[in-house]
Amino acid sequence: MTAWQPTRTSGVLVAGQWQTGEGARWELIDPLTRQVHGQLQGASAEQLERAVAAARQALADWRALGYAGRGQWLARIAAAVQQQAEGLIALQQRYSGKPAHEASMDVADVVATFDYYAQLCETLPERQPVAVPLAEVAVSYQREPVGVAGLITPWNFPMVTSAWKLAPALAAGCTLVLKPSELSPMAELALLNIIQGLGLPQGVVNLVPGGAEVGRWLCAHPGIDKISFTGSRAVGQQILQGAAQRIQRVSLELGGKSALIVRADADLDLAAQLACDGAFFNAGQMCSATSRLLVHRHCYAPLLERIRQRMADYQTGPLISAGQLARVASLVAQGLAQAPDLALHQVPQHEAGFGFPLTLVEGLAVDNVLWQEEIFGPVLCTMAFDSDEQAVALANDSPYGLVATLVSRDLAAAEALADRLQAGTVWINTPQLIFPQAAWGGYKQSSLGRELGPWGLEAFSELKHRLVSAG
Repeated sequence: MTAWQPTRTSGVLVAGQWQTGEGARWELIDPLTRQVHGQLQGASAEQLERAVAAARQALADWRALGYAGRGQWLARIAAAVQQQAEGLIALQQRYSGKPAHEASMDVADVVATFDYYAQLCETLPERQPVAVPLAEVAVSYQREPVGVAGLITPWNFPMVTSAWKLAPALAAGCTLVLKPSELSPMAELALLNIIQGLGLPQGVVNLVPGGAEVGRWLCAHPGIDKISFTGSRAVGQQILQGAAQRIQRVSLELGGKSALIVRADADLDLAAQLACDGAFFNAGQMCSATSRLLVHRHCYAPLLERIRQRMADYQTGPLISAGQLARVASLVAQGLAQAPDLALHQVPQHEAGFGFPLTLVEGLAVDNVLWQEEIFGPVLCTMAFDSDEQAVALANDSPYGLVATLVSRDLAAAEALADRLQAGTVWINTPQLIFPQAAWGGYKQSSLGRELGPWGLEAFSELKHRLVSAG
């Protein structure tokens, strides 16, 4: 089946018009075959300037449309993406190397996110002053759009992470300039083509693909009121440092080094399934990857045997690029150099492309690079524990705090343990379920702010109080 292509592939969208990029050109590489799909030319500094100006010009009218009007647009977008689902799934497979089941989940998530914020808009009053009970003066507060938002999204879940930002920002009344990753821009190009094809007012959404330099221009632009970034901790730190000079609003979704804790009473078949999915789904290219497997010593050996059996038939995609493949291989080599006696069980994946073997690691020390660093590849590191207290200490011993998974037949004990974990989301006996109604984000260096749910809407809002004399 031929992957669906957007009707315009010029690459840059400014004020409702597709344009040929005037910036740097790069090749689009097939992760499954290492073959060149084609080339794309990114935005220039001048095109970005025009995109920000277009978003600024469109802001007043988009804000005046109100929640009801904006919600109708979001509902149309959700329906249009659903209509194009088959082609978008093929697009994800072609340019990101995802298996069909992973690509279909991505498209379903995009639809669900736009649909959720469309429904949320229906519940919000057009003017939303909320009274504060005070006798001395009449006090009320309301939320208003933060302004023009710059959105920078990663390559591991193209379209999905963009929808997580686009939908709440549009619902809040913001206008946007989106910069997708240069490794996976076609998904965002397709999504924006669908959105603009519906006749969205010019300038409300603008697209400026390109490399790191385009992201730097966007973050430094004085016309951007808010930056929402998903990506690496190192880049997030740079964005935060730059934003400090301008007191710019910033939301950051960064890395993770999350734990999956298997208690002695766990269902081991379920634990093996959750361990494989948590470490190997999307080739481990997830900030939420539960790549540190903590297992009670009582069931350590039988669980790892079940995991090895599942690995033999596990299906996932390749890594996104040659650079990512080299990075993962280097980290594994470093881990082995630190501890040559490590036990590795590996199952090859997509050797013609950027595949890295599914890798199960035993015998790690807590100071090993594989236990400490976010690998962003299909590498599952294991360690035994003897008590809940030890498991909690090991799980929390990280600069990150995004997610955790617990497997136990004793729900009361699991919930008590969850209360002690420093993580924004804790799954108990479930896969990594993510719903647009629930917040996404973590503790410590994993996040600054939250996405999804009403919290995602608030992230693109300013809070205004009004005090009026009661006399």
